[in-house]
Order: sequence, then C-alpha cells, then structure tokens
Amino acid sequence: AADFPTQGVKLIVPFSAGSMTDILARAVADKLQARWKQNVIVENRAGVPGTSSVAKGPTDGYTLLFTSNGHVVLGAVNKNLPFDPIGDFAAVTKVASTPAILIVPGDGPHKTIADLVAAAKEKPGTLSYASAGVGSSTGIAAELFKTITGTQVTMVAHRGLPESNTSVLRGDTAMGFTFFSVGGDLIQTGKLRALAVSGDGRLAQLPNVPTFKEAGLANFAYDPWFGLLAPAQAPKEIVAQVARDVAQEISAPDLKERFAPQGVTFGALATDAFAASIREDAGRFRPLVQAASGAQ
Repeated sequence: AADFPTQGVKLIVPFSAGSMTDILARAVADKLQARWKQNVIVENRAGVPGTSSVAKGPTDGYTLLFTSNGHVVLGAVNKNLPFDPIGDFAAVTKVASTPAILIVPGDGPHKTIADLVAAAKEKPGTLSYASAGVGSSTGIAAELFKTITGTQVTMVAHRGLPESNTSVLRGDTAMGFTFFSVGGDLIQTGKLRALAVSGDGRLAQLPNVPTFKEAGLANFAYDPWFGLLAPAQAPKEIVAQVARDVAQEISAPDLKERFAPQGVTFGALATDAFAASIREDAGRFRPLVQAASGAQ
C-alpha cells in the first residue's frame, strides 16, 4: 500500500456522462491523478453492467466503483443480480452528499408539507409523485416520505430528474423530489415550490426552505450520498490508503467552492463508518423499494 498506485487506476461510474455522479467522479479523479502521478481514468458503464464489472472484476484495488446511495437498493429493484450490492463490495469512503428537496408545482395549492399530507390523506391513492425511477435517490426519498406520513401516493417514473421536475412543474404529478443541481433554477424562479430539504441544516441557496425537522417530519432522515466502493476482496491496506488520500483531496477549498453553488457538500466518512451507514441504508430502504417495485 505504501507504493500504491504503481499503475493507472479506473473509477467505474454506473451512470451516464454528465450526471452528477459522473461529474463528481471526474473531479475526484483529477485530484487523485495529480496526487498519485498515475492516470486515474473514469469509465461510464451505465446500469447494472457497470456495477457488476467491478464486483466481478480485478480485486487488486486498481478498479473502483464511484456510485450513489441508490446502490444499496439494487437488489430490491433487480431480482436476478449477478452480485450482492452489499456483500460483494468493500466500502472505501463517502465523498459527498446533496440534500433531497421536496417539490410541488409553483402555482399549486400546497404551501406546506401539512397541506400536502392532508390532501393525500383526504383522497388516498389519487395523488402521484414523479421520480427518476424505482430505486433512484429521489424515488427512495418519496417512498420514505410516504411511509413516515402514512400516505398513499402513486409513483410515476420518468427517464431522469429533468423530466421528473417538468412533470411536477406542469402539475401532471402532485409532488416529487429533486436536487438543487437539477431543479434549483426552477425553484428560485418560482416554477417549482420547495417544501423542505433533507439534512441537518437549510440549504444556503434556499434559505427560506425549512428542513424536514423544522417542517414537522423529524423522522425524515435521508442522506443522498456519493462514494467509492471496492471489490470485497481488494487488499485492505489499499482500501485504507485510497480512503486516506481521497479524504485529504476532497478537503481542498477549490472543490468545495466549485460545487457549493450546486448544493453539494464534500465530506469523507471513515471506511468502517461508511460501511456501517451502507448496511443501515440497505436495511431501511430495501423494504420500501421492494414494496414500490411490487406495486408497479
């Protein structure tokens, strides 16, 4: 590990180029390449094949997965996965997170979470929510919201967040979740109304939008994260080295300044703590996603 790396390193991103996961992976790769004096190549291999290529690939620590928190529910969405999303991976480190934002139409009747919940309970099953699909970060958020509030809201899946945001904006769906990097402009111009943000504090760009705790849903604990995973059999010494190096690099002021306007917060999580949070997320969210998948 003291000599790592002695050759190029690959970061596999199971999302398309231009996604937030991809953009963050490339920013981290640039930092690591400068630090390691070795090529750090980001490869986009969208979907399950990309994740599987790491689970079933080389275990020398030179091929890593840069993914998001939706990873923990892959088994609930895909019944015949050729790998175990938890058991076949070793946590390296959390890299960043971004709050989930509950949105409704800007000109709609719901001004608060209480308004939205009351409407959903008045006519169970008649309201719908837009998401980027079962098992997406925003889909998990919506299913968690339904469980905590005891409401019946039907999912309408879209290709991605831009389409999901448009659905809410038009009033085709009553609510949804988004991220500031994708829906911030629509919120700031009033086309979408933000009712609450996840996390412990308000989002600097939306200072008038309360946290879920402030809005009365203290149980809505949700952290949409981005992080690095390695194959389960990767050398522990190398995993620890990568975690230390990433932690140092993402503390750089230039990264924070670059991504803060997009609502992204950098912050490493020690390997053991990250592994524990992944297991906790899987335990909390897989049943929700399984139930949603069964309803489709």
